[in-house]
Amino acid sequence: MPATATPLRALIIEDEPLAARRLTELLRKQPQPVEVVGKAESVAEAEALLHTLRPAPDVLFLDIHLADGLSFELFERLDIQSPVIFTTAYDKYALRAFKVNSVDYLLKPIDPEELTGALQKLERQRQTATPAFDANLLAQVLRQAQPAKEYKSRFVVRVGEHLKAIPVEQIAYFASLEKVTLLHTREGRKFVVDYTLEQLEGMLDPTEFFRLNRAYLAHAEAIHDIIHYTNSRLQTILKPTAPDNDTVLVSREKVSAFKAWLDR
Repeated sequence: MPATATPLRALIIEDEPLAARRLTELLRKQPQPVEVVGKAESVAEAEALLHTLRPAPDVLFLDIHLADGLSFELFERLDIQSPVIFTTAYDKYALRAFKVNSVDYLLKPIDPEELTGALQKLERQRQTATPAFDANLLAQVLRQAQPAKEYKSRFVVRVGEHLKAIPVEQIAYFASLEKVTLLHTREGRKFVVDYTLEQLEGMLDPTEFFRLNRAYLAHAEAIHDIIHYTNSRLQTILKPTAPDNDTVLVSREKVSAFKAWLDR
């Protein structure tokens, strides 16, 4: 297929960095020029990008399972008109969605020839003005295909020689300090837990908890105040106060996703 004068503008939504890099490299090698205009690892990051990208991307490369949930949540929050090419390791989900929508899918690890075929199909649809897919129907199919994820409801901690169960509702935030992860309750108590913040992100409801930076994972109700900081960053005031009055900043690369998470 001859290359078009204007590159195809692609947004990659993928929570596995290696998979995102591989897809980027494969897109660079395609006969048709493709420009990657953005990458997102979570539903919140993708939502923030889709709010700001103008014009809208020509195509979304969309993984079904993201860091903070299932990607079909984007179709419930936004009016997405861009064509979608799914990239997934879960073929049964992709196949069911594909059968009821005019979208394509690629199974990971992505085969270069299949990627070329998907882009060619997209170009044919663009030339024939194929109607956009039914996003509501897509969301319904994916919801049926994937059982609802169950998040932890309590954490068992050690208190001296005893064990104590802390309900998630009592947790203000988790802090990782000097290779130890501490659970901080809303009453100001703290306990050691045997999980990293990365592990905890997958255990907790992402609508309730947000990873502010490398050291803090906080519940929404524990964020008492938010202050503009230098270099486009945000400072959060946690309640109870962070250990040693630590300044808890939202990582610069997370600011857009954090604002979208707050504004849901």
